Amino acid sequence: RVGSATSLSSAVINNRLQELVKLFKERTERVKEKLTDLDITSDDESPEASPAKLAPAAAPVPPPGGEPEGDKPVGDEHYCEMLCCTFKYQPWLDRVKNYQFPSSIDPLTNLMYVLWLFFVVVAWNWNCWLIPVRWAFPYQTPSNIYCWLLMDYLCDLVYLLDILVFQTRLQFVQGGDVITDKKAMRENYLRSQRFKMDMACLLPLDFFYFKVGVNPLLRFPRCLKYMAFFEFNNRLESVLSNAYIYRVIRTTAYLLYSLHVNSCLYYWASDYEGLGSTTWVYDGEGNSYIRCYYWAVKTLITIGGLPDPKTLFEIVFQLLNYFTGVFAFSIMIGQMRDVVGAATAGQTYYRSCMDNTIKYMNFYKIPKTVQNRVKMWYEYTWHSQGMLDESELLVQLPDKMRMDLAISVNYNIVSKVALFQGCDRQMVFDMLKRLRSVVYLPNDYVCKKGEIGREMYIIQAGQVQVLGGPDGKTVLVTLKAGSVFGEISLLAAGGGNRRTANVIAHGFANLFILDKKDLNEILVHYPESQKLLCKKAKKMLKNNNKPKDEKGAPGDPLIIPPKADTPKLFRAALAITGRMGRKGPLAQLQQRLKELKAMQA
Repeated sequence: RVGSATSLSSAVINNRLQELVKLFKERTERVKEKLTDLDITSDDESPEASPAKLAPAAAPVPPPGGEPEGDKPVGDEHYCEMLCCTFKYQPWLDRVKNYQFPSSIDPLTNLMYVLWLFFVVVAWNWNCWLIPVRWAFPYQTPSNIYCWLLMDYLCDLVYLLDILVFQTRLQFVQGGDVITDKKAMRENYLRSQRFKMDMACLLPLDFFYFKVGVNPLLRFPRCLKYMAFFEFNNRLESVLSNAYIYRVIRTTAYLLYSLHVNSCLYYWASDYEGLGSTTWVYDGEGNSYIRCYYWAVKTLITIGGLPDPKTLFEIVFQLLNYFTGVFAFSIMIGQMRDVVGAATAGQTYYRSCMDNTIKYMNFYKIPKTVQNRVKMWYEYTWHSQGMLDESELLVQLPDKMRMDLAISVNYNIVSKVALFQGCDRQMVFDMLKRLRSVVYLPNDYVCKKGEIGREMYIIQAGQVQVLGGPDGKTVLVTLKAGSVFGEISLLAAGGGNRRTANVIAHGFANLFILDKKDLNEILVHYPESQKLLCKKAKKMLKNNNKPKDEKGAPGDPLIIPPKADTPKLFRAALAITGRMGRKGPLAQLQQRLKELKAMQA
């Protein structure tokens, strides 16, 4: 009975322990889920519905003005009924209401400010393009005067918001510090030339409408907000990746605007002389703006074929047109040449380098196979990188910016190298600046067997193949982008270890190279990292040089196995026996061992 009771109690204890273990495992899983997913609450907290979770249609929707059954107020919940379900969502109006306008704006990096400048430039273009049209052509009539005035005052509102809201919040630099104080920013704008021009462009000349009528020329001061246009150009060009396209469009718009103003002046001159009064003026047939624009194009571009002016007014007007056309057209051509030249400067430099290299190779009669590979390198490097040497692009940047660019481009690859894991982070950053980008053509040897290794290679793009075997052409392994090889050579003693295999490029390959000399210059300032790297390098070399017999591989069998050495303790006993005399069994055994050694000799 005692034994049965003991076994029963042990079974109960085992079951209880298993239940406790199961409960601990479940609690551990819940804690892990809570750590990985912050939205999961603990057991003590009441679960809340996810914003995207569907609620059944039959569920009662809380009234907008009352309290629900729970403690949470109804005002914090919003529902949208769709088909058979009710969706809980956050209305966009709340986000708009909770949005706070920034107290200061960085004009160099804030995209919202660039977008606002776009609206200001649209309003400025409305005034610059349509004020001459409304003044010269009969397009502003009493029937549509209110539409014109509505658009005019909308543009004036944009001007006013720009002055009151945006320009007074722009940050500026004073004594090397970025000023963000509201009062200082407002005073800086009020003292600037920009504020004077903004005030001049909003002169209230519209009050003269009550005396002389709605004359569009009274709105001419609105065109003085040209500083916003040039600022928008600078900000937009810094944002766009291909800014030269916008420059071409802008230069073309300059030419079109000069033709637009000339067409308006021609219609005004024709109306002054009388429509159809002479063969030179506009005859009043067809679309007036299109026909006058056609005349302006022929005049400014000096195509010719125009009717001769008859009166003195027509002759003077035509002479001024010719002089202005030649001057304006030459400026436009020069600007377009500069824009296209700047856009193709890199391509021109590439062609110049390639032409000089080909001339050099032809002068020294380099074989055609080598010349073709040089040409292939030029073409692939240019099309893959957009430049021939990255260092030329970065040489003008300060050291800190070069460091930031190197970290953004190369740190993810270098941080995966096992040799540098655990080293000083700043040491790795300094090493990133010493990496050189090299392009290898298909079947180019990256390194050859037997040569001294003094570089480490990191594959940026492409693949390389490690060759070995008796003939040296067997592909042992193919390394892809992100792989590293040759890292032991950086810290090996004696000038570097010898390469044990050939490595060739399989197709085009972009590699980063780190020289041993550069790494040694860096490690002078990081002694702890140098000790760690040396320790890792010795361990890697030991593993690479370890013979196969030590790993358990069977060695060559011996025909006569070597004789085992005499144990040290037994040799010590024999020596003591020899000192005490030649009596006893140990002395006889010692004598027998000497005879056997003599026979073996």
